[in-house]
Amino acid sequence: MFCQLVAAKTPLIFITTDNESRTEALITRAALHGIKGMPVPLEWDCNQGFAGHQETIDPLAGLRWAVEREGHGIYLFKDMTWFWGNSPHIQRTLKDFAAVRRPEVKSLVFIGPRPDIPENLRESFLILDHALPDRTEIQNYLEEQRGKDPYLAQVLRNDNDLEALTLAAQGLDLADLERALRLSRVTKGGDIDRVVANLYQAKKQILKKSGIMEFVENDTLPEQVGGMQALKSWMEKREKAYGLEGLKSGRNLPKGVLMMGISGCGKSLFVKAIAARWHLPLVRLDMATVYSQAFGSPETSLRRACKTAEALAPCVLWIDEIEAGITTQGFKAEGGASSRVLGYFLTWMQEKKHPVFVAATANAIEMLPAEILRKGRFDEIFYVTLPGLQEREEIFRIHLAQRGFDEEEFDCRMLAHSSKGFSGAEIEQAVVSAGFEALSLNRPMHQRDITEAISRTVPLSVTMAEQIKKIEAWAFKRAVPASGTVERD
Repeated sequence: MFCQLVAAKTPLIFITTDNESRTEALITRAALHGIKGMPVPLEWDCNQGFAGHQETIDPLAGLRWAVEREGHGIYLFKDMTWFWGNSPHIQRTLKDFAAVRRPEVKSLVFIGPRPDIPENLRESFLILDHALPDRTEIQNYLEEQRGKDPYLAQVLRNDNDLEALTLAAQGLDLADLERALRLSRVTKGGDIDRVVANLYQAKKQILKKSGIMEFVENDTLPEQVGGMQALKSWMEKREKAYGLEGLKSGRNLPKGVLMMGISGCGKSLFVKAIAARWHLPLVRLDMATVYSQAFGSPETSLRRACKTAEALAPCVLWIDEIEAGITTQGFKAEGGASSRVLGYFLTWMQEKKHPVFVAATANAIEMLPAEILRKGRFDEIFYVTLPGLQEREEIFRIHLAQRGFDEEEFDCRMLAHSSKGFSGAEIEQAVVSAGFEALSLNRPMHQRDITEAISRTVPLSVTMAEQIKKIEAWAFKRAVPASGTVERD
């Protein structure tokens, strides 16, 4: 694409990139091998100007020097975004350069993390996005390095190891990948699992620095989620149809699911279970962060988040409490940030080509616009209600086992009967409270400790009964019960 634009005599190009060196290498490689007769691109920065030409350190002088040179050429400006916003002379020079047709192939290329182009110049520029390396580029890099590096040759013993490392490296720049490999070499992690773990740690740090998204360390399994048989069955059917390897590689990954319902009933827990079961990285997007404007406008933040998720693909993108950022009220506010965010998200969900499984959770789904609920955005919409009798019994067994108690010493059936109307989170807290009570008395936990903890708890189904009835009425014919049936016991 870049070669075609330069060959077509595009005068001004801006490339959005987070890695200058990788973009410079790409431009140089494209110029020398993709455009006949093109010399090596010349680079300008604010410290040295064009190398060997001290008189070009001043931004305007460097720009005029590049404009006045004769013959074919590509001139790469690294730091011009710091200077052109308040300089009418720089802006006029660029506008005049863009307006003149010339016989030679000559392009001025500007790079930066964001396309901070002055308003007067926007119509003169063509903007490109140098995205993170895709799977093919990463695999080619690893194969090339394997031939040079004995350590990497030891790690990548076969094609399966190469595929595993390629998948783990998606979402990393080549420089970050190289640093993670150096860390593995220093820690003497010679097996593929150790190297993959280091890559995940590198991703976690990068997402943490970006601030918009969070890389979630996850080892949850569906067996740790009580109830939700319909949701588990939906997941198992796709595993049987496509195979676990097909889902893990992203070749047959579904679009996603929307889980709505009462708080504390396991929506977030099941998102983690999906990612762990399919061996996919899990990244969490908080819509409140998108609207905080700490990382630019809401639509810019969402666009960056979606691009990052695509670079990490295959992965699970967890959007927690989606109604906090995409609402019917915001959609009706024409021209508002919410309307633009909704428009971009709908288009991205419909058109995305990368295997990103979107797992969205919502407590108040009636606030979501109808456009986001129609088929094609999500594969299915599940309603997660309060657990029934058998589900409560299963949840008690899970939490007792997780804390090292012998579930056979407790009458979980009776506990399930006594906790009618409890959510999964409230059941967990009853077990935790009973454990602390017994520990404070320096004795083992007994059945009565849990029973007393249950009796002291006023469940959400009582304090918010009207709101829960409203949610259930909305979901009755609009969503699939995650439990298969809505129990009333």
